[in-house]
Amino acid sequence: MVEHEEKQILPHKEPVEVVSLGEENEQKEIKIGTCITAETRKTLIELLQEFKDVFAWSYQDMPGLGTDIVVHKLPIKENCKPVQQKLRRMRPDVLLKIKEEVKKQFDADFLQVVKYSEWVTNIVPVPKKDGKVRMCVDYRDLNKASPKDNFPLPHIDTLVDNTAKQSFLSFMDGFSGYNQIRMHPNDMDKTTFVTPWGTFCYKVMPFGLKNAGATYQRAMVTLFHDMMHKEIEVYVDDMIAKSRTEEEHVEVLRKLFLRLRKFQLKLNPAKCTFGVTSGKLLGFIVSEKGIEVDPDKVKAIQDLLPPRTPKEVRGFLGRLNYIARFISQLTEKCDPIFRLLKKHNPGH
Repeated sequence: MVEHEEKQILPHKEPVEVVSLGEENEQKEIKIGTCITAETRKTLIELLQEFKDVFAWSYQDMPGLGTDIVVHKLPIKENCKPVQQKLRRMRPDVLLKIKEEVKKQFDADFLQVVKYSEWVTNIVPVPKKDGKVRMCVDYRDLNKASPKDNFPLPHIDTLVDNTAKQSFLSFMDGFSGYNQIRMHPNDMDKTTFVTPWGTFCYKVMPFGLKNAGATYQRAMVTLFHDMMHKEIEVYVDDMIAKSRTEEEHVEVLRKLFLRLRKFQLKLNPAKCTFGVTSGKLLGFIVSEKGIEVDPDKVKAIQDLLPPRTPKEVRGFLGRLNYIARFISQLTEKCDPIFRLLKKHNPGH
């Protein structure tokens, strides 16, 4: 999950406007870019109003993908015995936050009470920046017993290359993405976790499972295979709509929204931005100009102070040695490719 957060797809430093899609008493806000023309802005807002049902504003707005499209299964390797973890101790204030999240997910029909489960694991609370707690589940034992699903995630370089040189971009994120996919009924009890108030299992696919990313990507390919690498790019629960012109961008979004509505896949309005001209994409800045390095990724090197003590010098040399080894290994892997290219292109 942490790795996925580091790869989040976001708009770059560009002014955006917050637009309300709800009635007077409804807080249904969405962000759009400010570099588009007034006419396109009006058309885009009308489009978002027309398709505001493709956004989920709470768990209750999220029916999930149909089981005829995708379900998540949990096969177990032969000779792997079930593991039943005992309840771990936690601070009372953390327990109350976890109880609140368990209740929220139970009310949303994500969870059900389970008894006599063969697999039982613990919750791992992860603090958020806003003081809340993210409820993760320690599925390490279950993941060790599960065979790997080899369905591939997209190559990052392909995703970046296909998005660069586009004039208009929209960045979208699935609402509680993995939870929009149902667990197979026979495998629900394998996701069981223990709390001081009882044991629960997931009816939807939870975060932390070994093959959850592969299952989600397979579903996205099923839904959007004819649009991928053309009008949109998809990296698990992140989507980018792209176009050369403003008019084309509105049409791409309409086509995408119709597909989302058809399959009831919901977007997270808090993490969506429409009609911008640049964005952060998997460690790079993409825009009409092309591809640039994300400044945040090299900031640590730029701000690195010169070593002043023997200990700092040793640490600095250790980092250089690590980088040198990495480059050496990379060169070793690439040498056969370079030799082959030189053989077929002797003038280059």
